[in-house]
Amino acid sequence: MSTQQPVPIIERRRIEADILRRVHDVLAASHGAEVARDTIRDAVTRSAVDQGASFRAALGHMPDLADFAEALRLWTAEDALELTVHVARADILEFDVTRCRYAEMYRAMGLGELGPLLSCNRDGQFCAGYNPDIVFTRTQTIMEGASHCDFRYRLAPAGPERPIR
Repeated sequence: MSTQQPVPIIERRRIEADILRRVHDVLAASHGAEVARDTIRDAVTRSAVDQGASFRAALGHMPDLADFAEALRLWTAEDALELTVHVARADILEFDVTRCRYAEMYRAMGLGELGPLLSCNRDGQFCAGYNPDIVFTRTQTIMEGASHCDFRYRLAPAGPERPIR
């Protein structure tokens, strides 16, 4: 039995950012800034979808938003996020992030411009792997200068286009 504690997500993001910074710089020098940003966005997107699928597989069932709310503790560990929860049900989860240490960390690393690609880009993409019936919306982020991030998740209702799973 292992007594090793999992690495907090904020620490994982710091390690990833340190590596991806170098990948970005090499790609920008050899292929241009747009290719570098697109490559980082695509890699992070794929990682987020895969992580969502891994979380779903670990649950052993198609998760709802109550499951997702429980998993949020992993992203808030180490006081990484301060949240104000407005609604937390199996079909709706709405909260605001009022402090984001991820944004603070990326800025301190000199990666404020890449922060949205490295972190915020993951949020909706995670849902694609976790439960593709989750509809995610957000209109603003601290990472991009807003006072808070407004996370809104809804589980799409069953209907002719979406069978019950």
